[in-house]
Amino acid sequence: MTSPKGASPIASNNSSRLALVLASESPRRKALLAQAGIVPDAVLPAHVDEAVRKGEAPRDHALRLARAKAHTVAREWRRAPALVLAADTVVACGRRILPKAASDDEVRRCLQLLSGRSHQVMTAVALVKPDASVISRVVLTRVVFARLTNEAIAAYVASGEGIGKAGGYAVQGRAEAFVRQINGSYSNVVGLPLFHTLNLLRGCGYCFPC
Repeated sequence: MTSPKGASPIASNNSSRLALVLASESPRRKALLAQAGIVPDAVLPAHVDEAVRKGEAPRDHALRLARAKAHTVAREWRRAPALVLAADTVVACGRRILPKAASDDEVRRCLQLLSGRSHQVMTAVALVKPDASVISRVVLTRVVFARLTNEAIAAYVASGEGIGKAGGYAVQGRAEAFVRQINGSYSNVVGLPLFHTLNLLRGCGYCFPC
C-alpha cells in the first residue's frame, strides 16, 4: 500500500496500537518525540494559510492553526486508524505576534524587539482521533532575553539560524546564549511541549516506551 502524496513513512505500524501521524515536517518536533522513544508511523506536513486574522490574539492564533493542521492531515489520511498530531508555535510580545522570520531584516527586527525584555512562547498541540474528534492544549513559556548588542545581533543574523523560526531565533542553537531566564517548558520554546504532548497521547490510549 502506498502512502498519501507527500507522506514520509517513518516506521511500520504495530497492529496492536493506533498509528501516529505527525502533521509537521519540523525536524525539531521529530527529535523531541524521539527523546521519549516515539517514532511517528508517518510524517505528512499540513499546508494551511498561517496569516494572522485581524484582532486575533496569539493564543487563539496558535490554537486555530494547530487544529487546522491536524484536521487537514486527518482528512488526507487513508490508511490504518491513527492519531494525527499537529502543533503551532507563536512568539508574542503582549498581543503582538512576531513573524516566522523570512529574511535577515525580519530576524534583525525581531531580535531588536526582544532585546532586554520578556516575551511569551505559546505552542498549541492538537490531536485528531480516528473518530475525527480533536483534543488540544496551549502551553505558555515566558522567556527573558538579555540586552543584545548590535554586534551580537549582526552575528546572529549572519549565521542564518533565525530564518524560518518564530520570533527570528532558535533557542536550541546560538540564541540560547541570549536567554537570561525561562519560566516554563524549555521544549515548548523549541517547538513542542513534550510533557504535555505525552500526556495528551496517553489520554488517547497511545502506547510508547516512556
